[in-house]
Amino acid sequence: MIDKHISRVLGLLGQDDTLRVLAGLVLRPGEPLDKVTGLDPDVVGKALDRLERGGLAVRDEDGWRARPETFRDLLRTIPSAPADPMDAFLVDGRLVSIPSKRAKRLMVLDYIAQVFEIGVRYPEKEVDVALRAFHDDYAALRRYLVDEGFLTREANVYWRSGGTV
Repeated sequence: MIDKHISRVLGLLGQDDTLRVLAGLVLRPGEPLDKVTGLDPDVVGKALDRLERGGLAVRDEDGWRARPETFRDLLRTIPSAPADPMDAFLVDGRLVSIPSKRAKRLMVLDYIAQVFEIGVRYPEKEVDVALRAFHDDYAALRRYLVDEGFLTREANVYWRSGGTV
């Protein structure tokens, strides 16, 4: 049941005219929607009817208004996704700390190794720049990646040699 409602709402937002009308309701409430959107009044009327059927707009004594609470209601009904195990280690894409337990460190190293393309050789400076984006101690990360077989090093050139694809 909820899947149909989500599909209906997304379908409405995927139509240029209904999206423009909804944006007009949100951004310029009370103004004539044909002027705000640049659409023909008949097109605006049909879009408003579709938005009303989808629960995104409602007509009251003051005219039309958007119903943003529909989005909140949809979010409440969607089962929450399982937490990403990397969330425990990353904040805004950066490592909080390098895990001391090997199993957790391997998971983090596998994640980091995926920034390196298979078959591409990287000079040490490029590896350092990529790793610095994850943690200030990029040398430790580089060493762990080599020691655990995610990267291979030869003459200051590195390439990905392990990890998930």
